[in-house]
Amino acid sequence: MDGVGSKKRARWGVMLGAAGLLFFGLAKVTAFSEKEVVKPGGASADTNAAASADGKPQGKVVYLTFDDGPSEWTGQFLDVLKQNNIKATFFMQGSNLKRTELQGQVRRAVREGHYVGGHSMTHQYKKLYEEKQFVPEMKQTLSLIRQITGENPHLVRPPYGSSPGLNDKRLRDQIAQAGIKVWDWTIDSNDWKLKGHPNEIVDNIKKQTKADLEVVLMHEKPQTLQVLPEIIDFYKQKGYKFAVYDETKHFHLNFMKDHRL
Repeated sequence: MDGVGSKKRARWGVMLGAAGLLFFGLAKVTAFSEKEVVKPGGASADTNAAASADGKPQGKVVYLTFDDGPSEWTGQFLDVLKQNNIKATFFMQGSNLKRTELQGQVRRAVREGHYVGGHSMTHQYKKLYEEKQFVPEMKQTLSLIRQITGENPHLVRPPYGSSPGLNDKRLRDQIAQAGIKVWDWTIDSNDWKLKGHPNEIVDNIKKQTKADLEVVLMHEKPQTLQVLPEIIDFYKQKGYKFAVYDETKHFHLNFMKDHRL
């Protein structure tokens, strides 16, 4: 009986040993997999926010952007965005940023998680492009934003778009050397010229929404404010996530297709 018992104990020992090795191996694989999805600092990676090779976010993503602020309507735009828990990207103009009575809303925008970039001092085509004052004006505008908010933005939107204004490569060289980034848009709402016709703003946006990644050009106008909830609902129904510009995840979006900007 002792001989038989010894053989049984030996077989059990081999089986237990094999099970232990299998458990150890699985534990290592699991640990490796967990390390694969942990960002620096210990935060778990968000696989839904993965970026493609060119840095653009994957999935259905829309950036709501507003030009020409700050304005008397900035606070109301921020109210609507807050009610919907949405962050947006604002491109503000230096001549308006100088108005001390509006600066509180600029600080509020940053405090509530929105991005504030530059949109030149004068918004004048001749000065910016023909007289080559694009870089000096953008630097001055970004400096104003820094003074008001304490942030240090680098993104700007060229008035009238980068084409044809930035066709001159020498001008783009200056922009790149200054470390300034440029964003145009994928959808032009034409809201600035649709006073009294807010529904046409919504129609323009709906007709142009075709891609998974969209950047919507809008302005701080009362007609835009009027239909902003409808625009937000449209993108929610289409399954888009709302994003705000992030300097650490910049991707080029300019009509000139200049990857430096």
